[in-house]
Amino acid sequence: MSSVGQHKDSFNRTLGFRALLGVAIGLVVSQGVMVIMLRGAGFSELGFFIAMGFGYLLALSYVFSFSELALMFPRAGTLSTYTEVAIGHFPAIVAVFSGYIVVAMFALSAELVLIDLLLAELFPGVLPPMSVAFGVLIFLTLLNIRGVDLFASLQTFLACTMIIALLVVGGTAVFSSPDPAAYELSEFGTNSLDWGGLTLIALAIWGFVGAEFVCPLVEETKQPEKNLPRAMIAGVTVILFIYLFYCLGALFHVPTKTLAGSALPHLEYARAVFGEKGIVFLTIAAITATCSTVNTTLAAVPRMLYGMAHNAQTFSIFKKLHGKYQTPWVAIVFIAFVTGVPILIYGANADAILLLLTGAAVSWLIAYIIAHIDVMVLRYRMPNASRPFKTPLYPLPQILGIAGMVYAIIYAAPSPELEGQVFSIAGAVLGIGAIIAAVWVKFVMKRGLFQPESVDHALND
Repeated sequence: MSSVGQHKDSFNRTLGFRALLGVAIGLVVSQGVMVIMLRGAGFSELGFFIAMGFGYLLALSYVFSFSELALMFPRAGTLSTYTEVAIGHFPAIVAVFSGYIVVAMFALSAELVLIDLLLAELFPGVLPPMSVAFGVLIFLTLLNIRGVDLFASLQTFLACTMIIALLVVGGTAVFSSPDPAAYELSEFGTNSLDWGGLTLIALAIWGFVGAEFVCPLVEETKQPEKNLPRAMIAGVTVILFIYLFYCLGALFHVPTKTLAGSALPHLEYARAVFGEKGIVFLTIAAITATCSTVNTTLAAVPRMLYGMAHNAQTFSIFKKLHGKYQTPWVAIVFIAFVTGVPILIYGANADAILLLLTGAAVSWLIAYIIAHIDVMVLRYRMPNASRPFKTPLYPLPQILGIAGMVYAIIYAAPSPELEGQVFSIAGAVLGIGAIIAAVWVKFVMKRGLFQPESVDHALND
């Protein structure tokens, strides 16, 4: 089996390592995650860095699994393609619908609402409510329809700007004199470095999810055997060091109660380090983070739908490419539309959208568990298949990854009182996805729910 294949109407290969690295970093480092990481530091002080380290190791485990799978089946469908060959169409559809399409919908909504709230805080009464949110969404939708070259150029610029802005904030905070009102240096002792920080692994892992969004771009990637794994590994590693500086600096200058309880702790952080004028650094970081997340999702998730349509796992209209730009424009417009719906429903109620995101994100971890299972099943069923990338120390990363993801799911609720709501949302998302998938596979595809597909069908359909 060839390590890299294309269909007849495939995309053009124009993306190199830098563009993929921009995607990996750009999706993971979002404004919502900037808030979550600061809250984690506020909850557990330096103990959160222990949790952050475990989150990074769990991220490497899913990066290894997706690298192996993406290069075995180099198709835009990503997890749906891998899973249909390993364990059948039903879990394939559930994984992508619940783990990506629904989560992406709430993630983008939360990001766009947060940027609107931030600008409303900085410039009260200047802009109509939600005008920035919808303006950014429409602009990036049109840009993604226009073509992957423009997407790659913008994504590289956004990722670089975001990294520089976050490093300026974090580096300045770490290397400047700490604020005695926030912390006494004597408090940075062994009491903060206990194993209690491990209870926040579920929170820390959100800082590293999403690097696999480079995989749907495999058909547009130059030398994917080399560039795909390198981009994901480098992406989560760069992100780890960014967050270490970012959170450590916050502990020097912002009281933990503020970090843990503020709706916009990154705004309080920028004020504490630079004063009112220094908020420009945070604004740049927040806007580029949101635009980068939206831009990456509008590039990746529609290509998942495109690949699923080729596998007959969703409506065939999602196979349609733009006549001039060769982009899956119908799928892009669909994802943009479903992103706008929660904004219309919840408006500026960021807490409601972030709660929905937390619940739906449980299914994201389930998608990672399915990816780990795919690797182990395919290693057993297809031991001699071509694998341009093989998981180091197999099967240890997969086993530890599954255990870690299950642990993170159990402790996904940000507080005990929200546990019922979080798991109700997650259960509803998974339930709806499972019902839709079961009906589609049984009555439209007329296949067994767990009937594996052949490799040739997955690659050539």
